[in-house]
Amino acid sequence: MSYEKNTVYILGTSKISKNDPIAALYDILFIGVILERDTGKIIDSTCNMVRDVTSDFIKSILVGYHLKDDIEEIVYEIQDRFYGMAQKAVIAAVKDARNKYMMIKEQ
Repeated sequence: MSYEKNTVYILGTSKISKNDPIAALYDILFIGVILERDTGKIIDSTCNMVRDVTSDFIKSILVGYHLKDDIEEIVYEIQDRFYGMAQKAVIAAVKDARNKYMMIKEQ
């Protein structure tokens, strides 16, 4: 997939529980989001889940939201729809990505 020049890639990370299956493969959870630079609209995402279907599901939740302005709605939707062991880690990684985006916007 090709992305427009007005997009940026931001990586949010969080710690994961040792009980989570992700811990067998990775030390941290990451969620990468591709955003329109000016609006913060999420146009694509990826994450390091054990199964592709889980990554695809997280992507279906995130795409279309605006990372800066819609963070409460994003968190609510993750809490309402994603009941995987990594729910809290996913929320933390999205919030980390938002914080990094806000720092970029301030530059």
